[in-house]
Order: sequence, then C-alpha cells, then structure tokens
Amino acid sequence: MLSNMACSLIEHKRINTTIAKAKALRVYVEPILTKSKDDTTHARRTAFSYLKSKEAVTELFRTVAPKIADRPGGYTRIIRTGYRLGDNAEMCLIELVDFNELMLNDTTKKATTRRSRRGGAGTTAAKTTTAPAAEEATEEATPEAVVVEETTAEVVEEAPVAAEEAAPEATEEPSADEEEKKDDQ
Repeated sequence: MLSNMACSLIEHKRINTTIAKAKALRVYVEPILTKSKDDTTHARRTAFSYLKSKEAVTELFRTVAPKIADRPGGYTRIIRTGYRLGDNAEMCLIELVDFNELMLNDTTKKATTRRSRRGGAGTTAAKTTTAPAAEEATEEATPEAVVVEETTAEVVEEAPVAAEEAAPEATEEPSADEEEKKDDQ
C-alpha cells in the first residue's frame, strides 16, 4: 500500500488520504526522495525496489529530484482537510512542498504587501514615497515610473466614470415616474 501511495504522490504531486496513512507515507517516501538527489544507477535501483514502478522512478529522477536538490529535508506537507462523512476519519492532503505553486506564490505575496492595522510611521512613509514617485513619473517619464503612473491612473479614472454613469440613470428613472404620476392626477 505504501509503495502505491508513494508512486501516486510522485506522479500527481499531491493525494488525499487519512492522517494515519499520510504520516506513514511521509516516513516511507522522504528517504526515497533523499536518495533521488544523486542520479546514479544504484540510487535508481534502490528507488525502484521501493516504488516498483518505472514511470514513478522516471518522474522522480527527472522532475522531482532537480526541484528538491537544494532542500535539506522536509519534502512533504500534510494539510488537514476535515473529517470523512462515512466513518468520520480525519482526512488530509499530502503534497510535495516544492510543487505547490499557489502556496509558494502566496508566501512571497504576503511578505511584500503586509501592512499593520494601526496607522504608524510605516503607512505614512509609504504614502509619502508613492506621491513623489508619481510626480517624478510625469516629469522624467522613465519606463518604470510610467508603468506605475498608468496603473494608478486607470484605477482612479474607472471608478468615477462608473459612478457618473450610474448616477444619471438613477436620477432619470424617478423623474420619469414623477411625470407619470402628475399626468395621472
């Protein structure tokens, strides 16, 4: 069972299973991933003796091993997903850490856009640095500054235009209703 789960994990990069199976799989698959870092005949044969699948061994040494080459350990991640309906077993998602692009992008994105809730010196410093950058963009017209100016200009221009279009429609409809009421009376 563990060799089949290890093959599925290597081929699909993530699988859904129970917590107990995922913890057992982690102990089984991480030494195989460590051995796959050096692409030798002996390492391939050792991995094949555990996995018993040519396709999984090929995938392991071609795509997985180059991505985990710099990582010293901890190749898998277990994410708890809740309880199964039928028997209330605790379920999880076990995945290879370096292959989850969404989570890798989220961690870098959070680090760059993090702001505090209280209005300290950090937020005012950010406001003062953006305003001179916009002024410099109009004066110097450097390519980077122009891109910043265009994106902020588009957002600012679109919001008032949409509000102006919606406002006349809202004012026209009640005036037409009022005229009809006057005609009826």
